Amino acid sequence: MDVTRRSVLHAGVATAAAAAVPGGAGVPARSADLRPVRVDPPPRFGADWGSLTSGYSAPDWFRDAKFGIWAHWGAASVPAAGDDWYARDMYLQGHPSYEHHLKHYGHPADSGFMEIQNRWRAERWDPAGLLDLYKRAGARYFMAVANHHDNFDCYASSHHAWNSTRVGPKRDIVGTWAKLARERGLRFAVSNHSGHAWHWNQVAYGYDLQGPRRGQRYDAARLTRADGRGRWWEGLDPQELYTGRSMAMPDGIASIAEANAWHAATDGLWDEGAPHDPAFVQRWTLRCRELIDKYRPDMLYFDNHDLPLGQAGLDMAAYFYNRNMAWHDGRLEGVVTAKETPPQRRMGLVDVVERGQKGYIDRFPWQTETCLGNWFYGEQYYRENRYKTPAKVLHTLCDVVSKNGNLMLSVPLRGDGTIDDRERQIVEEIATWMQRFGDAIYGTRPWRLHGEGSSTGSGGAFSEGGQDSSYTAKDIRYVTRSGALHALVLGWPADGAVRLSLLGSDNPVGRGEVSKVTFPGSTTPLPFTRSGQELVVRLPDDLRNRIGLALIIEGDGLTT
Repeated sequence: MDVTRRSVLHAGVATAAAAAVPGGAGVPARSADLRPVRVDPPPRFGADWGSLTSGYSAPDWFRDAKFGIWAHWGAASVPAAGDDWYARDMYLQGHPSYEHHLKHYGHPADSGFMEIQNRWRAERWDPAGLLDLYKRAGARYFMAVANHHDNFDCYASSHHAWNSTRVGPKRDIVGTWAKLARERGLRFAVSNHSGHAWHWNQVAYGYDLQGPRRGQRYDAARLTRADGRGRWWEGLDPQELYTGRSMAMPDGIASIAEANAWHAATDGLWDEGAPHDPAFVQRWTLRCRELIDKYRPDMLYFDNHDLPLGQAGLDMAAYFYNRNMAWHDGRLEGVVTAKETPPQRRMGLVDVVERGQKGYIDRFPWQTETCLGNWFYGEQYYRENRYKTPAKVLHTLCDVVSKNGNLMLSVPLRGDGTIDDRERQIVEEIATWMQRFGDAIYGTRPWRLHGEGSSTGSGGAFSEGGQDSSYTAKDIRYVTRSGALHALVLGWPADGAVRLSLLGSDNPVGRGEVSKVTFPGSTTPLPFTRSGQELVVRLPDDLRNRIGLALIIEGDGLTT
């Protein structure tokens, strides 16, 4: 993209801020009704990186919570095809999701993703029961998807008619989760992914490249509000869902290889932060502000590298922080996240690593996100037993916590609102371990080094490895709390003895005295010996398990 065009686009985004949209509840205004209106200057945080990075620090509740569970749930759960990009990939001829859609729902020229959104009914959803399970598993905060890349709001949106109170479940999904989570003492978070929709949905305006329907444009290219008369979507405009044909695949592409090359070339425009239609940014701003004001989340998660949509993302971060302070008598309790944030901006929000860890103790609190299977529910993960093991989840938690991070775990729901029996079993096993050893994780802070062992943990997005853990009892992670050192042991030693080499009396890292070793929740001392090379702790066999354990080590100078 040339510099002139980029400047024009970013200027359009910078002027796109929140304003009341004319029209009734649930009926978005047309683009002509949207007027550029700026957000009022905030009392503490301005909508710029200088203000965010100089005035923000992650609140203690987040630093203490350590473990959250995420209901990554929406219409893409209905096909259960295991592809979290189903709503996009079903429009790419040759992709497995395209073939799945053709077989089960029809050709995308006749039956597009909007039809899948209406098939999402949540008819067996028991949010109270699920939240009870998640709390029992040790989660201290819970996150719900507010909207995904498919541009569908899972809440009572006044500014976007394509929402879960009018289509599909006919319920306020986010509002229900929020009420029940707070009743259980859980902090509440929402994830906002819709900043990608302006580009992500453009494939719905494409066409088959071969076969009997070659060249016939898909549903988004031909449907208008008028076409909905007498149908389930009467009164809705598909163009508002699919975001308008601004970057649709051009005519004349003759092969799948050419199409893939075109998509690859245009995908880079996501990083520009500015869509071709500034009205999209305005509507996104209105929707996001309403999400904040209506549900008052403790955490606003953006599924973006850096903040979404250029200046609009900065506006929303500042708006959320200021609103959050107003809700809490001037205390800042809010968390905003973004993925792989540049180092110079990590003081202004919480950095997120997708399906991976950091290889070091980060000075600033951060979060890793991962999933038992794929982000949206996939039936093959159940059939083929491809879920993460409880050991994998808990070892990841221990590793992340030792590096000043939190873990957000997605437990994907089926379209009907249930989790399968294997998912439930995994969460129950996590619950058993956390009820015994979780007190050694909550409220902790990093030590001098994060750990020791044969596997010290790699870093970066998508670095998490396989579905089972490769750690052993030789892998130890360290954290501190209230003057004590906690050793998180990522396995159970075969001979019943934990060996901590960093705590050998000759090791300067483990300097200090060792006077007492216990399990969390117990005052009964465990027998230990300390030499120059290591601290050896003998374990009772009655607590043996496949996952590991936590030790609380007390003594003068260990944590100073």
